[in-house]
Amino acid sequence: MDTRTLAPTVDKERLSAIAQTILREPTAPFHETLVRQAVAGLLQACPRVTLREDDFGNLIAHYRGSAPAAGARYAFCAHMDHPGWVRPEPAEDAPWKFLGGVPADYLEANRERVREFDDFAMWNLPDCEWRDGRIYSRACDDLIGCAVIVAVLETLSHADVPGECYGLFTRAEEVGFAGAVEMARDGWLREAGVTVISLETSSERPPAKMGDGPIVRVGDKTSVFDATVTAELTATATAAGIPFQRCLMSGGTCEATAFRLYGVRCGALCVALGNYHNCGPDRRIEAEYVSQSDYAGLVELCVQIARRGATGVPDPDAELRRAVENRLQPYQPYHRRDRRLAS
Repeated sequence: MDTRTLAPTVDKERLSAIAQTILREPTAPFHETLVRQAVAGLLQACPRVTLREDDFGNLIAHYRGSAPAAGARYAFCAHMDHPGWVRPEPAEDAPWKFLGGVPADYLEANRERVREFDDFAMWNLPDCEWRDGRIYSRACDDLIGCAVIVAVLETLSHADVPGECYGLFTRAEEVGFAGAVEMARDGWLREAGVTVISLETSSERPPAKMGDGPIVRVGDKTSVFDATVTAELTATATAAGIPFQRCLMSGGTCEATAFRLYGVRCGALCVALGNYHNCGPDRRIEAEYVSQSDYAGLVELCVQIARRGATGVPDPDAELRRAVENRLQPYQPYHRRDRRLAS
């Protein structure tokens, strides 16, 4: 038996090490160098993953298994930045400017809780703590998404899963998807027919519930994503027996919307996030947090998506179409009846 045809096993202990390696690096819009270096360092140990940077500084990882493939079907995307303080000019006395969506009253009430990293700064919060089944960090958004992609590519590489896929690590999402827009405008994703799957941590809002599994994100605050892609993701989770949720996560706008605007086919997955953008109760800046089991579940789901893409994705609507047609079958005798009164 060719072991590459079997579902690869995700190393749960390895997930912790990957997340800690990435989460401990500070980041802010346009200041993603340390996160990019951490991601590259982890992926350079994967024998079937190649890396390149585009002209904007986005990091593009490409997994190719040893078995032939017609081309990558999916690209998993996450951004490397998080809201933070930056200096528009390199001078040490240059004024700080906050980039990212945090209300002004939070900024004013927490000005003393800032930690500087040369020419940018973050909130002075723990970089990574694991407790009570949750991961706490100053920047779960979206470094958890980056950790998921690294774990997926590492799992595929070590198991030599047939086929190929991409991992996209973008810059400056928090100021309006700068990295994603630059990549989308370049056109190579659209020309190659690659489907982008945005991976995010999204503010926990009903009906989404932290701990109930990864979320197939139907849409965000701004737009609704490709219905066929959403059906593919749902069908993959169901077939693999991975607990999941299906929700419209309207707490913010994600990179799937940016890619969609430039003609790239896209869908989205996420995990529920607490203290979105570090905004806790009573105007307090707090660590963001996600469920450890949701993080692991999202890795498992993405591995199955990549594996399913390599073997060809069946029509996700076929089963529903058959169910609808079967339900209508008993009414066939009525189809030729015209109950309108003769005029």
